[in-house]
Amino acid sequence: MNPLDKKLFRDLWRLRGQVIAIALIVASGVGVLIMSLSSLEALEETANAYYERYRFAQVFAEVKRAPRSLEKKIAELPGVQAVDTRIAQFAVVDIAGFGEPVIAQLVSIPERGQPNLNQLVLRSGRWVTPGRVDEVILGEPFAEAHGFKPGDKFQAVLKGNKRTLTIVGTALSPEFVYSIGPGALMPDDLRFGIFWMGRDALAAAYDLEDSFNGVAVSLLRGVEPKGVIERLDNLLEDYGGVGAYARKDQISNWFLMNELEQLRSMSTIMPTIFLAVAGFLTNMVLARLIAIERTEIGLLKAFGYSNLAVGWHYAKMVMAMTGLGIVIGWGVGYGLGQWSTHIYADQFRFPFLLFRPGPTSFSIAAIVSMAAALIGAAGAVRSSVALSPAESMRPPAPPVFHKGGLMDSALAVLLDQPSRMILRQIIRWPLRAFLTASGIALSVAVLISSLQWLDSIDHMADTHFFQAQHQDIMVGLVEAEQESVVREFANLPGVLSVESQRIVTANFRSGTRLHRGSLNGIEPDARLQPIYDNAGRVVAVPPGGLVLSTKLAEKLAVGPGDTVLVEVLEGRRPTLELPVVSLFGTFIGMPAYIDKSAMNRLLLEPRRVEFLDLLVDEREQAELFAELKELPSIAAVMLRRAAVDEFYETLAKTLLVYISFFVAFSCTLAFGVVYNTARIALSERGRELATLRVLGFSRWEISYILLGEVGLTVLFGLPLGCLAGLGLAWLMTTAFESELYRIPMIIEPSTYGVGVLIALLAAVVSGFIVRERLDKLDLISVLKTRE
Repeated sequence: MNPLDKKLFRDLWRLRGQVIAIALIVASGVGVLIMSLSSLEALEETANAYYERYRFAQVFAEVKRAPRSLEKKIAELPGVQAVDTRIAQFAVVDIAGFGEPVIAQLVSIPERGQPNLNQLVLRSGRWVTPGRVDEVILGEPFAEAHGFKPGDKFQAVLKGNKRTLTIVGTALSPEFVYSIGPGALMPDDLRFGIFWMGRDALAAAYDLEDSFNGVAVSLLRGVEPKGVIERLDNLLEDYGGVGAYARKDQISNWFLMNELEQLRSMSTIMPTIFLAVAGFLTNMVLARLIAIERTEIGLLKAFGYSNLAVGWHYAKMVMAMTGLGIVIGWGVGYGLGQWSTHIYADQFRFPFLLFRPGPTSFSIAAIVSMAAALIGAAGAVRSSVALSPAESMRPPAPPVFHKGGLMDSALAVLLDQPSRMILRQIIRWPLRAFLTASGIALSVAVLISSLQWLDSIDHMADTHFFQAQHQDIMVGLVEAEQESVVREFANLPGVLSVESQRIVTANFRSGTRLHRGSLNGIEPDARLQPIYDNAGRVVAVPPGGLVLSTKLAEKLAVGPGDTVLVEVLEGRRPTLELPVVSLFGTFIGMPAYIDKSAMNRLLLEPRRVEFLDLLVDEREQAELFAELKELPSIAAVMLRRAAVDEFYETLAKTLLVYISFFVAFSCTLAFGVVYNTARIALSERGRELATLRVLGFSRWEISYILLGEVGLTVLFGLPLGCLAGLGLAWLMTTAFESELYRIPMIIEPSTYGVGVLIALLAAVVSGFIVRERLDKLDLISVLKTRE
């Protein structure tokens, strides 16, 4: 081992506290990147494998009733690889011990063997037996939520007939990764589930022998869905087709892809911020650390070492510190990536998990971190190496100071001598003080930008579920019914008020832009679910024309006064050319509203309703639930209270888990920068502080001088950190926008307070550690010259 390598190991051991702190800073950035990218890679690979292995269809369509003989014509369409027709119906389920009504989506399966497409993953029990009409296979999430197992029984209302069904198994399906009821925003496994029944049994229950009302299609490789969808629509038009759609618009897949897209945004923005901050902090610390080695550099050159040899020596020191952080980050990122992937996989109910992170994310993290550290240290090494040996071995010339300015102010005169020393040190080195404060500010900014998600989610939930909605229950009907149904529901026990909605599936077109969604018809004087702008105002329903959410208007590139082509995919399937009257902001979804009476008129239909908002007396809620369980016309029952609970529970399992990781890494950043700042200050001023001790200053006084400077720098960095946190929060919430969610940028004062307190706590802990070293300061050895 050559002398320089021996010196390298001695220096690394001597500076082990700072080496570890720097490594933790690097590890935080690397760990966030590895965790995020490995989770995203694993989830995407698992979803694709799940879809392929269990033959998830690529085109779907619903009809009122079509003969099974049509299946052959569908199979003959150009580009079609396989076809699976089926029966799907909604039913009200009565579960003993569970007071609220439960909705089941019944889906037919062959009595013998798997369907051609959307095959089941049987998790327990067995397949349905031919001829046994009351056997069902339950979706595993629903079964687990209610504690069901094979052999258990429950009652369900199938087309007005109450029947006892027997559970023979539980299963999962790629079609229902997200099992979401009609009109719902989140899965609710307690109140909505998927039930598979034998095709003959379901056809007999709903009078659909030799018929189907749903079809799934897979395509030949390379075939685009658009052409197949058009031909399929033409075939199904005479049978009440509701408009075929591609896999990307299938509700479960759409939710899953939006979740992955949000995860992709988080995997890009957050690690980039962490790596940038970690790189800046590492550069700042290493540059000052190498500058302290000025005399040693001169001595090495005097002994004949070349500039290249000396520069490579310090580059290896940087690489060793950074390499340790990279290795720690790899391990931490891999472990947390595996953990977070399992959390997401449980949320998505994947039957298997492929966690096989490739080398790409590990390589990117290592290269970026190492490059940032080397570039930051290069300036300090270059300036020191450029000096001649004689110049290097002399201490740098002291700066020229001038009397006057702040030090002669009335405030400075009132300060005691140690306080004036602190102030003078900062004034002498303003750039260094500013860079140190900036490092602290960045760690605080990352903390605040991570914590603000909690504020934003609370605000989003409050706006969507409490400000914009005032109903207790929303009931969806199997089919649109006459307006008289409103009076029937108004007479149910405990119902105080009823408002109706009409919602139809539609394509919205503007030029070449297309969006498949729903057109919501509501009453002009709606009070239970009005059009609520997230700015805090209720938007009036115009007598004619559309009110679009800003996100939908952005997607279609339209504004007030423009015209949108609305292709209704139900009933007579008219194409409507409607003006955009106004826009409103919303955090969830991309709704479009119209006056309900105008909608019925444009659809050439009598006054019909499909959804009912109920305001309910809580004291009579149990009696109302009992009545709802007996109504065969119900396809959905959504409780606002339950929707809020599911919203938080779903986010807690996914987004909030990531936030907790980011907060933990942010705390590491805060501690790392404050501790390194204090340690480097001690290294730079050790001789000066020892001299003060010899002159009679106490340990507490020199501790105050050193730590007071660090503390003042920290205090200066806190407001900068709050301001930078505001900017980072804006950047992340802007990048996180998707068709499903828009996270508002809300930062409560308490969030700033928590970020500041964590930074102060890091400063206090660092101060105690450095204070202990001050107590052990050897005055004789420190005062000796290094020669």
